[in-house]
This record gives sequence, structure tokens and C-alpha cells, in this order.
Amino acid sequence: MNKLAALLVIVAASWSAHAADSACMTAAKERKLAGTARNSFVKKCEADAKAKCEVAATEKKLSGAAKNSNVKKCVQETGPSSS
Repeated sequence: MNKLAALLVIVAASWSAHAADSACMTAAKERKLAGTARNSFVKKCEADAKAKCEVAATEKKLSGAAKNSNVKKCVQETGPSSS
């Protein structure tokens, strides 16, 4: 039973690490950014994406949990603006 629990923990950890890899993080890796430069790039990219996603969710007339879920998914999928 302990082996099964350990396996589930490992699977959950690897899934959450993969889920956290947003389009912005992927773009930072492609640009070979590291350290503070990567963190700054990802933070700005995700803030810009969130602003765009919030507007899109409002246009869809979403609110509450549906809006939050939609925005979260949108931010993960939205990459950096063309600059």
C-alpha cells in the first residue's frame, strides 16, 4: 500500500510540474532565458496574457468560477505577445 501511495505522489508531482509549464515558460526556454531574466519575462508575459484573457472572459459574459477557470486555462495557453 505504501508503494502505491508513493507512486501516486510521484505521478501527481510530475503532472503538476508539467501543468505549470505555460506557453510563457515555453517561450522563455526557447529564448534560452535563465534566472532573473526568465522570471521577469514569464511574469510580464503571464500578466499580459491574464489581462487579455480577463477581457475575453468578460466578452463571453462569464462570471464566478467559470470565469476563473476560463482565465486560468487561457493564461496557460496564451503565449507572449508579438514583440
